[in-house]
Amino acid sequence: MPEPLLAVERLDAFYGDFQALFSVSMTVAAGQTVAVIGANGAGKSTLLRSIAGLMGARAEAIRFDGAAIGGGPAYKTVARGIALVPEGRRLFPSLTVEENLMIGGQLGRPGPWTLARVYELFPVLAERCQLPSTALSGGQQQMVAIGRALMSNPRLILCDEISLGLAPIVVRDIYARLPSILAEGAAVVIVEQDIVQALAASNHVYCLQEGRVALSGAAGTLTRDAISAAYFGV
Repeated sequence: MPEPLLAVERLDAFYGDFQALFSVSMTVAAGQTVAVIGANGAGKSTLLRSIAGLMGARAEAIRFDGAAIGGGPAYKTVARGIALVPEGRRLFPSLTVEENLMIGGQLGRPGPWTLARVYELFPVLAERCQLPSTALSGGQQQMVAIGRALMSNPRLILCDEISLGLAPIVVRDIYARLPSILAEGAAVVIVEQDIVQALAASNHVYCLQEGRVALSGAAGTLTRDAISAAYFGV
């Protein structure tokens, strides 16, 4: 078996004295889409933040392309080819759409994603490129956040709650772009509370419950009862 692109092994994470993750393990293969589901407070965002280098971690607890990267720093994680689309989008309100996108390409990593390619993926952003990011709808802002991550030409994209607060039709529109992103060779980890959307978009699913992996398996093999039991801890 080839070595996975990302391997998380027995990862613990803390906020001060509070432990948020307990010996979490997961793998992501190159070109794979993995969904991480779970209720509020299950540890999903903490897991992504740990992978992205925003949380303390043992170096060996997170391996990317064979190298131990746990504990960051975050800018080195981005330089290696991991990009985070954060919950809430976190755009720069004083900058235009295009300026927000350009920030994602500052490291100059080689790859297929350029400003023109992002505009091809999200044509509405080309039309609004000189507007401040605050002038966009929630769905359009999410497109900017995804485009900003793509501009770093990542090998792994971490998407934290990209459907949160968006209308179903907007969510479907954003997820419809996922095959184009995967076609360029990137692997994707999606954190979602929308179980149906997560199962439809992913190859493999991990369910977190109170900071622990309660269930994992190929998306097409997990039953609704098994997912419900793991999700709610019953």
